[in-house]
Amino acid sequence: MGPLPLLLNILWVLFGGLWMAIAWLAAGALMVVTIIGIPWARAAFSMAGYAFLPFGRRAMSRAQYQGYDDLGTGAAGVLGNIIWLVLAGWWLALGHLAIAILQAATIIGLPFAWAHLKLAGFALWPIGRVIVPINPPAGYAR
Repeated sequence: MGPLPLLLNILWVLFGGLWMAIAWLAAGALMVVTIIGIPWARAAFSMAGYAFLPFGRRAMSRAQYQGYDDLGTGAAGVLGNIIWLVLAGWWLALGHLAIAILQAATIIGLPFAWAHLKLAGFALWPIGRVIVPINPPAGYAR
């Protein structure tokens, strides 16, 4: 991670990113408690890490990243995303949206507001996606 993404991630944690990462962890914990929600918990826990330190990484389709479809990128993934949207996705997206609106009120908060908007979109449909570095180091395996 370069110096700019590192600085942005530090500021992100200080100005609201920590709270949304905790919200993602809470969503994952609630999913685990239900037992049936364990497949969604995995997505929530990986998203918590992304919500904690979003700069220097991006979300992309797992099918595009791997080069082939799997269970989470097909019809089962769509069904999983619909269930996720109803159970947790909409309120996580609303949380990101609310913080984005607050941060967009200041010029210095605009990069953070934009990141929250990207995370809000991801919160609605996370199954079948993977978090990858924006600029992977040499020799980085897919």
